[in-house]
Amino acid sequence: MATKTQAIPIFLSVLVLALIEVSHAGGIAIYWGQSGSETTLNATCNSGLYKYVNIAFLNKFGSPRTPGLNLAGHCNPANGGCRVASSAIKNCQSKGIKVMLSIGGGIGQYSLASKDDARMVAAYLYNNFLGGRSPSRPLGSAVLDGIDFDIELGVTKYWADLASYLAAYSKPGRKVYLSAAPQCPIPDRFLGAALSTGLFDYVWVQFYNNPPCQYSPGNTSKLLASWKRWAGIRAIKKLFLGLPAAPAAAGSGYIPPGVLTSKILPEIKKSPKYGGVMLWNRYYDRVNGYSAAIKSKV
Repeated sequence: MATKTQAIPIFLSVLVLALIEVSHAGGIAIYWGQSGSETTLNATCNSGLYKYVNIAFLNKFGSPRTPGLNLAGHCNPANGGCRVASSAIKNCQSKGIKVMLSIGGGIGQYSLASKDDARMVAAYLYNNFLGGRSPSRPLGSAVLDGIDFDIELGVTKYWADLASYLAAYSKPGRKVYLSAAPQCPIPDRFLGAALSTGLFDYVWVQFYNNPPCQYSPGNTSKLLASWKRWAGIRAIKKLFLGLPAAPAAAGSGYIPPGVLTSKILPEIKKSPKYGGVMLWNRYYDRVNGYSAAIKSKV
């Protein structure tokens, strides 16, 4: 039995170890909005599985287009039908969940024509989804936490400008968070320059549909080597491992939960930049139960 003098150092040692463990604890980010069968936004946040929810997608924007929100089977923004999401967004935020609007995606019509176009798109996003004002806010009065860049189409220029203009809208007590979902090959064709600004709070790299830098059955080496390269980028603050939530969610790169928790997470959690895991998407996660299987280890 420890004496009182021995107990204090032992207690402090346990406390330090606990703090280290907490500091390396991560969260799960999920994309929601692309399937009417994925459950509601309220149910998604009430599940207790996620720390970040990306509402996907605003997939039409940039000159000369009228911005367009696509939430698949959930609601019709054209007639104001998506404003009902406001209460769900506030519910999510009340649980400490960051709710972002994801712009871009694999299907859509978007690009930035110039630096001035980037400024105008930033103003549109701020006034319609963030802390600004507009009579036509597609998701109602709720103020989202920030903007997620999932840029996979169009021209490669001016995304860094858009990030800078959005970040400039941050105010004391109302930060505009920025996140990005680049592909794992470095540099990302669309977001490489934007990421180098250091303005992004969360970077969830897509380690799938990219054989040179993803997991393949029995082989973690390419993924882990790519993770180390991403973690070595000075401008990145928090890094997440982006994965498909089920085999059908991507063409390649699915990692069985047991492999992830035993072979990969223990390695990538050694990085002080480790932020957690991003999953595509809520529908496949609901069907496959992926986040529930890994959450305690993330």
